[in-house]
Amino acid sequence: MKPYTDDQLLVLLNDIESDRVERKQSFRNEETRKKARQAVCAFANDLPNSNLPGVLFIGAHDDGTVSNEQITDRLLQSLADMKTDGNILPMPVLSVEKRVLNGSEMAVVTVMPSDLPPVKYDGRIWIRTGPRRAIANEQEERILNEKRRHKNLPFDLCSIPTAKLTDLSRTIFENEYLPRAFAADVLEDNNRSYAERLASCKMIVSPTDQTPTVLGLLAIGKSPQDFLPGAYIQFLRIDGTELVDPVIDEATIGGAVVEMLRRMEEKLRAHNRTAVNIESNATHEINQAYPVDALQQILYNAVFHRTYEGTNAPIRVYWFNDRIEISSPGGPYGNVTSENFGQPGITDYRNPNIGVALKTFGFIQAFGRGIAIAQRAMERNGNPRIEFITSQSAVVCTLRRRA
Repeated sequence: MKPYTDDQLLVLLNDIESDRVERKQSFRNEETRKKARQAVCAFANDLPNSNLPGVLFIGAHDDGTVSNEQITDRLLQSLADMKTDGNILPMPVLSVEKRVLNGSEMAVVTVMPSDLPPVKYDGRIWIRTGPRRAIANEQEERILNEKRRHKNLPFDLCSIPTAKLTDLSRTIFENEYLPRAFAADVLEDNNRSYAERLASCKMIVSPTDQTPTVLGLLAIGKSPQDFLPGAYIQFLRIDGTELVDPVIDEATIGGAVVEMLRRMEEKLRAHNRTAVNIESNATHEINQAYPVDALQQILYNAVFHRTYEGTNAPIRVYWFNDRIEISSPGGPYGNVTSENFGQPGITDYRNPNIGVALKTFGFIQAFGRGIAIAQRAMERNGNPRIEFITSQSAVVCTLRRRA
């Protein structure tokens, strides 16, 4: 993203009729933060189709004059968190800078138009036309859906020509996904057809082309493995430390992601023996071989970041007596390399829309923090740090048992 020059920013700052500018005096209270996120969502949707970045100024009045807001590092970090805190989905592409304009410091948030509209904030699709910011109506939502068809789509939005609308579970979509994906007042508007709602959530190509997408099959498919054979988890509980040792429990866990993750979590809980220490402390202390948070985060990451394209390999969870190995098909992606894998702030997303589905179903709270949460949980539980081995074809995570 090429930053705007000071002269370009001043032109935008002073243009009170522009559909690419929002001004806020500060970012201090909840209402201002909410409106700032609405603006980011609207810029990402780019309903006027300008294909140009929108700009949110923090430290300016509505007329463009400065408000002399102090621009601190903490403020800049809070603004940057709008990208990954999981409230705006799919995640927007934005940059945050401190700039000096009209002789005063301002925070400048530059937002790129999304390749994957419609973008939602808090379950609502926000758009901007001229100085107006509002929730998209049905026709505006249709326009955003049509825009998506002309972009270079990630694999999770590609259609599966052999799949039919009947391969998607309407029950899961309407009873589980929709109430989580959209605000209640939006759902009360019943004028959108079933196909239009599926298309808005990217489960099918469009209302007129009702072919399911990879996302649709994985999120609400009745049997995704009929079309994506490797989209399952293979679990082995091995009584020993080597792969050739006896297997005492095994399972092939498939279905849509919700069913798959819930069943896998039940399997992990069953084997994660809990010891209760009632002797060394006045109050009893519960010890687990592995912290639940770490197991969950690594499992969710494996489902989120694996490659579903061109492979029949499953996610493999092998539980040995001294460790758990979780292998995910597909190596590091995009900005993430073998050298910087797992470092804070280094993220990229092979399957951004699967991430949205996991967030919607409640498995992910925020993006880019899973490994950090898992490492902290391991440390607090007394386990060694998680080890990662990466290659072009896989990422293998090893969680070692606490002593």
